[in-house]
Amino acid sequence: MTLEQQLTPALKEAMRAKDSLKLEALRAIKSALLLAKTEEGGGAALSATDEIKLLQKLVKQRKDSAAIYREQNRTDLAEPEEAQAEVITAFLPQQLSDEEIQAKVKAVIAELGASSMKDMGKVMGKANAAMAGQADGSRIAAAVKSLLS
Repeated sequence: MTLEQQLTPALKEAMRAKDSLKLEALRAIKSALLLAKTEEGGGAALSATDEIKLLQKLVKQRKDSAAIYREQNRTDLAEPEEAQAEVITAFLPQQLSDEEIQAKVKAVIAELGASSMKDMGKVMGKANAAMAGQADGSRIAAAVKSLLS
């Protein structure tokens, strides 16, 4: 089931429940999907990996905004951003735990024969591809750094 097919019933449900926060987050997803489709020059559907990247970008934007608001002691603005990030996260695949990320990174390091921080680029490329959509890039990078140093 594509993201758009999942989004339509969720939008209807949010409208019926008059949940403005959820509705705003879902409309942001729909808007980003439409923009992504028109950028690529036509009515072609996005691939599953493109949809995941788009959702991750939206979540990251919300979390970054919330962090900035929290730094400025504006919890009234930070809380809605965090709630929207949670709504968007619900459409992402199940996220891996830190232990699972460590295990997968160890496997990639063993496969590539990496031994120092000089090999971080190769390891990151392979690890990001292996865990696409299942883990945030910063969490993967932290695991790679801890294992290679």
